[in-house]
Amino acid sequence: MKPDHYEGFADSYSAENESCLLNAHYERPAMIALAGNVNGRRVLDAGCGSGPLSAALSAKGAIMTGFDASPAMLELARQRLGSTVDLSVADLSQPLPFADDSFDDVVSSLVFHYLEDWSAPLAELRRVLKPGGRLILSVNHPTVNVITQPTEDYFAIRQYSEDYEFSGKPAVLTFWHRPLHAMFDAFTSAGYVVATVSEPAPSPDAPDELLPPRILNGERTAFLSFIFFVLEAA
Repeated sequence: MKPDHYEGFADSYSAENESCLLNAHYERPAMIALAGNVNGRRVLDAGCGSGPLSAALSAKGAIMTGFDASPAMLELARQRLGSTVDLSVADLSQPLPFADDSFDDVVSSLVFHYLEDWSAPLAELRRVLKPGGRLILSVNHPTVNVITQPTEDYFAIRQYSEDYEFSGKPAVLTFWHRPLHAMFDAFTSAGYVVATVSEPAPSPDAPDELLPPRILNGERTAFLSFIFFVLEAA
């Protein structure tokens, strides 16, 4: 992941993240639910962005540490979290500044799909996890590309870019598509046991005006966007 990926639109991305359907009423509630009871647990937020997940888990009693590759995003996290969370600039594709067996859990929210190589980052997070610790992560659901990019090879690990608008400001995000079997291969090769795979519905408190019509009228219960994993350090 390029350290400057979010530098030009950190403020607008963070503002959008606060209230939009995909982040505030879908991805973040799902991550919090998968984390469960974190009271007293030492949790690393790997790719913490502006800190909303760290704030939510801290409020549930977790002892949070966070890092992000983007200095601009990390400054927003410092403004949000103050001195309650130990924050640092670090890149998941490089060795991390933490000792072995430092954390009970690692959460990584919508980060890994920016990385071409998963082997080294997964091994590094395995290193800083205590034995039996959990890595809870979310990524772009690979089957979405079958719909949005039907002419591309689903089974290839490949790079692609998409145009977005965050709080009225245009942005381009560049991701790495990875088929589902390649995700599982990376997890098991790095020494994890896949404990949970989740494809959740939106949060029950999502405002009606944000929900797709087919969910509002009861035709569908959920939509494809992200996929979630709970991995246990074997």
